[in-house]
Amino acid sequence: MQRPFSRWLLVLIGLVIIIVVGSVVFFSTSVAKQTVVNNSATAQTTDTDPTPTPTPTASTSGKTVFLIMMENHNWSEIKNSRSAPYINKTILPMASYAKQYYNPPNNHPSEPNYLWLEAGTNFGISDDNDPSANHQSTTRHLVTLLNNANISWKSYQEDIDGTVCPLTNNDLYSPRHNPMVFFDDVTHSNDPNSPYCIAHIRPYTELATDLQQNTQARYNFITPNVCNDMHDACAPLNDAVKQGDSWLAQNLPTILNSQAYKNGGIVLITWDEGGDGGGDGPIGMIVLSHDAKGGGYSNTIHYTHSSTLRTLEEIFGVTPLLGDAARATDLRDLFKRFP
Repeated sequence: MQRPFSRWLLVLIGLVIIIVVGSVVFFSTSVAKQTVVNNSATAQTTDTDPTPTPTPTASTSGKTVFLIMMENHNWSEIKNSRSAPYINKTILPMASYAKQYYNPPNNHPSEPNYLWLEAGTNFGISDDNDPSANHQSTTRHLVTLLNNANISWKSYQEDIDGTVCPLTNNDLYSPRHNPMVFFDDVTHSNDPNSPYCIAHIRPYTELATDLQQNTQARYNFITPNVCNDMHDACAPLNDAVKQGDSWLAQNLPTILNSQAYKNGGIVLITWDEGGDGGGDGPIGMIVLSHDAKGGGYSNTIHYTHSSTLRTLEEIFGVTPLLGDAARATDLRDLFKRFP
């Protein structure tokens, strides 16, 4: 017969085992529940308070920009002018435009303004001399920033043949309206046979084919010749404004109908300087884009060529901001969605 003491000892041992096993189960369950809670909290934090994602730089957006340069007229000579029916009746109703856009103060004649659009400064130049006299050794200018960022660029110029780097006047082409040829890193220090210059500064006649084949550059700087950019009054129209307006009517649709433009492209049309014998404007700045406010929207914000340069750098995501562009107001107000 088993003694009572032994029976109670077995009961005690059983209770200890039950307590230990229960504790283990309880602890395991608690850990599992806490893990679920933590995971749930983590998921909730991810949904409601996401880690900020860096805004993609514009250089990854694939935007194509066309900057078309006209010459030597105040906006008052263009807006509502009978000589500019295409600009007033076709372009402006679908565009955004600035009413208070100026060339930089007292920056004349043409060449200093073209240099400003490329580098944010005129380098102290106040004449229209060829690159042989006014070339610059700096690499701090727009197309070199683009090239260093692997962003393609071309300067399309009317009346060049594309066989040489166009450093001197030819027919109705003038280098003073083509800022890239004033930089030694583009021209290999004024070498007319510079392969880099020849590859990037092309006859305007090539643009239509490039657009058709979708091989245009990301940044396209376009200068009509001195009859078509409103600089000179030439036969048969003998009206500088009408000649430029007619050129736009014949050539702008090719850009607007291209895939490059339809896929987020931007067209900027501006003038190099005021047209009243040394005045600063206001001159025209017209923006065409599906991202622009359009519909004839205009503003009275004070802009200069520095604003255009800053806008280009922001669109393409390149730095540093060049020269006076660092202090300028960009053109974003003319856009409903800034690129």
